[in-house]
Amino acid sequence: MVRSVTRTGALDPSTIQDWTRAHVLVSWSAQKNLSPVPIVEAHGATLVGADGSTYLDFSSGLINVNLGHGHPRVVRAIQEQVARLCYVTPSFASDARAALARALYEVSPGQGLTKTLFTTGGGEANDHAIKIARMVTGRLKILTAYRSFHGASYGAITASGDNRRWASEPGISGVVRFFGPYPYRSPFNTPPEAEAAAALRHLEDVLHYEGPQNVAAVLLEPVIGTNGVIVPPDGYLQGVRDLCTRHGILLIVDEVMVGFGRTGRWWGCEHWGIVPDMLVFAKGVTSGYIPLGGVSVSPGVASYFDDHTLWAGLTYSGHPLACAAGVAAVAAYQENGLIERARQIGEGLAMALRGLQDRHPSVGDVRGLGLFYAIELVKDRKTREMLVPWNNPGQGVMAEITRDLLKRGVYVYGRWNILFVAPPLIITEEEIGRAAEALDGALDIADRAAG
Repeated sequence: MVRSVTRTGALDPSTIQDWTRAHVLVSWSAQKNLSPVPIVEAHGATLVGADGSTYLDFSSGLINVNLGHGHPRVVRAIQEQVARLCYVTPSFASDARAALARALYEVSPGQGLTKTLFTTGGGEANDHAIKIARMVTGRLKILTAYRSFHGASYGAITASGDNRRWASEPGISGVVRFFGPYPYRSPFNTPPEAEAAAALRHLEDVLHYEGPQNVAAVLLEPVIGTNGVIVPPDGYLQGVRDLCTRHGILLIVDEVMVGFGRTGRWWGCEHWGIVPDMLVFAKGVTSGYIPLGGVSVSPGVASYFDDHTLWAGLTYSGHPLACAAGVAAVAAYQENGLIERARQIGEGLAMALRGLQDRHPSVGDVRGLGLFYAIELVKDRKTREMLVPWNNPGQGVMAEITRDLLKRGVYVYGRWNILFVAPPLIITEEEIGRAAEALDGALDIADRAAG
């Protein structure tokens, strides 16, 4: 017998789970034992389950719902655009696309990025940034960090450094990896104060052995995202910018996760005063309400295509509905003072997390900026042995911790030995306190596992 439904909200919780298990392939997961919680509604920082249970969204979904759920300005813009124009081919101009491109120019680092190519997400945007770099420079090689993730499309996953790329190898050609700074676990065995200089020496060595004249671009996250929320030491990004300029290499910053106020600035790279040649964005541009991404480029990059064909594009490039959501989202960040608010309330979040570090021996490190923090769990603080291995697929004790948090009414994204604490920019102090209390209880599991 075929069960039909006229609206998704009419499905009961067990049917949602049954149909999900029967018909949906869930990303990055072995499917057999999945039992995802059905969510049917969300508002602010709260997720509502099909059974009426509520969960505090303390990781902003996948660190993309920066405005919180159901922001009225963005919802209204989507509703109005739906009634007027949902789609037009990218060969036409649309007011929504033009307005968002202008808004992105106005908030770009130093107003130094003048044109934008829109995509449907971050992976596609990184793919296009790689294509553009190769077209503009006539060079092949792209340098990326081992601790990085740039998306799941074929080019972006090759450019990624972590273990999610393994199943897709060999991938595209010309990608060369290097080690970036990681003060807590230095790959160069240096003290924190020497980490930036050591990392820059290493990158310069890699350039020497690859031939800088062969390198089209260096692609990096200004603050590492799902590979650990690693904040680079002062001087590192400035040094990378100088290396790229010296050798005619384009610098691409992947701001997909840390853009739009996540770190307390519009863009992560602004903490170090650098202007890239290309900036890749997604996630927060619409607060995740509609898929949208893009790559914004400098005047020098843009001018190349005045007389050369841009061999790149998508059916949904500059989708009017998505761009309308983006225009409203940018306005919401500005009018509600949310970028500055992320800096201010982030201080309270950092204090709460460091209090957890004082109470729980399994917490080896707490690090971050703004409303983007990581809790790194260890077996032993002195040796810094990870609570679970780097390439852990997400089972075992980490899954137990995140399940326990859900039982306490808090959703926190966990991966490897790290919990990613990244609440929406509209989070309240009371909600931070509630989440900290839940984390305090759940971290007892980590303490016991650490022994």
